[in-house]
Amino acid sequence: MQFVRMYTGLDSRSHFEDLPLPSHAPGETSPLSLPQFKAAILRRGIKSVDRWQNAPLRQYVITLAGRIEIETSDGEKRVFGPGDILLTEDVQGEGHRVRVIGEEERVALSLHLA
Repeated sequence: MQFVRMYTGLDSRSHFEDLPLPSHAPGETSPLSLPQFKAAILRRGIKSVDRWQNAPLRQYVITLAGRIEIETSDGEKRVFGPGDILLTEDVQGEGHRVRVIGEEERVALSLHLA
């Protein structure tokens, strides 16, 4: 399994990076170190499109329902659906924009990192 990191590069543009989730044997628990975090449920309506923006803070965003397309300022686009994990770290720079695709609202769990 893997997750996607979205970050600001030295060029001030947002980029995607694929990273592996820590692996472990079946039946074992893989520790996820999240000292002091807050959680929130994010909802976006059908066909909603955002302006260019930065992530408000470092956070893991896990899509629970619906699908979105994120375009980073370097021009790359990726689609995220249920079960996908995104680490947002592009809190500076040119940012990204989000578009809900399909006929279902997008619901996600956000884990805010300290």
